[in-house]
Amino acid sequence: MLPASFILTDPADDHLPDTCRGVSGVLSRVGDKWSVLVVRLLGDGPVRFSDLHRRIGGISKRMLTLTLRNLERDGLVTRHVTPGKSPRVDYSLTPLGQSLWQPVMALADWAIAHKFEIQHARQQFDLNAQDS
Repeated sequence: MLPASFILTDPADDHLPDTCRGVSGVLSRVGDKWSVLVVRLLGDGPVRFSDLHRRIGGISKRMLTLTLRNLERDGLVTRHVTPGKSPRVDYSLTPLGQSLWQPVMALADWAIAHKFEIQHARQQFDLNAQDS
């Protein structure tokens, strides 16, 4: 069941303070760089923690743990432990997380396609700022 702040009956309700705060919280979680990368990698199926850590350059083990825990708390990721002498921990997307995968991929594809344009725009902006 969705909280009342997420149930919209009138498009004008989109900008009510409670709605904006609720959406803002969700977007801050699913839009942060580490969450986007984790969701992107889990789109192909379960992945071990160590494999995620190896494949995501620049993320610390602590940050990966926090990101996975937050995604799990939000119902986007599930954690599966296979007991044994060395327990194996796999992470995968839940159905809700799978519904996020396609928009995340679209955003990642867009970022890849336009990264040089953005770098150029930043350089131009910085040059213009120096001249001012």
